[in-house]
Amino acid sequence: MTSGSALESPGFDPDDPPVPPSRRIDPSKPNLARVYDAFCGGKDNYAADRAVVDEIHAVTPELTRVVREEWAWLGRAVRFLVKSANIEQIMHLGAGMPLGENTHQIAQRFNPDTRVIYVADDPLVQAHGRAILADNELTHLVEADPARPDDVFGHETVKKYLEADQPVAVIHSRTMHHVPDTERPHRIVQRYLELLPAGSYLVLSHFCDPQDDGAGSQLARFVEGVFSRSDLRPVIFRPRAEVERFFEGLELVEPGVSRLRDWWPDGPLMAAPAKEDELLLGGVARKP
Repeated sequence: MTSGSALESPGFDPDDPPVPPSRRIDPSKPNLARVYDAFCGGKDNYAADRAVVDEIHAVTPELTRVVREEWAWLGRAVRFLVKSANIEQIMHLGAGMPLGENTHQIAQRFNPDTRVIYVADDPLVQAHGRAILADNELTHLVEADPARPDDVFGHETVKKYLEADQPVAVIHSRTMHHVPDTERPHRIVQRYLELLPAGSYLVLSHFCDPQDDGAGSQLARFVEGVFSRSDLRPVIFRPRAEVERFFEGLELVEPGVSRLRDWWPDGPLMAAPAKEDELLLGGVARKP
C-alpha cells in the first residue's frame, strides 16, 4: 500500500467504490489499529507505528508484554462465553488487525454455529477483515463507529444476522480508553447494555491509572503523552473505580475486574506481577 492510493491489501476488489481521500492510508503517520498490531508483534504496520511502540517499550518493556497478553485474555473470555455461558452471538467492537486466532475462530472452534459480528470504522481493518471473512457465512464485518451504539444496532447486517431476543456478548476490547470523558464513555457502554436482552454479556478491557503516587501513575502519564504527541486518538488511563463503573448493574464473573493475568489463567502463574500489570484491567459480566 502506498500513501494516496486505494487499499491494495488482500481482498481488495478493483471494482469497489474508490476510497475517499480522507480515508486513504498514509504510512507516514501512525494509525491506532496498526500501532496495536505492532505492539502484538504483527506484520501489518509501518515505521511510524513501530516508532510509537519503540518509544514506549524503551521506557516500559513490561507494558508491551501486558498489551500482548490482552489478546490472550480475550481468547480466554471468548472461550468462557461459548463453552460455559452458552453464548451463540458475539459482537466485537473496535476490531483491530487480524492476529493469530481471532474471535470468530475461537468461538466457532467450540461451537461452529456461533455468529460473530465485527464492528470497525478503520478502512485498513475493513480491508483485511473482508479478506479473512470472505468464506465465513456466520461472521460479518460492519463498518460503523463503535461509539454510536444505536447506529451499530441499526445497521442492516446486524439486524439481519443477530437475533434481537437472544443473548449477545458485546466485546469492548481496548475501545473505551480511547473515548474522552466529553464523549461520555460510560453512557456509550450503558446504551449498548440497554439494547441487549437479559442474559447478555459485556467483555471490556481498559487502561487503568493505579493512582499509586509512584511509578504506575508516572507510566500512565508517559503513555498518554506518547499517544498525544503521535497525533493518535488519545488514550486515557482511568482510575479503577471508573473502570469498574462500566460494569454497574451487571453480575461480574469471578474474579471480577482484575489484572488480565489473573482472569481465568490457563495454568499456574509462574512470575510475580509487575507494576505494569496494574495498568490494564479486564472483566466479564452478565446482564441479569
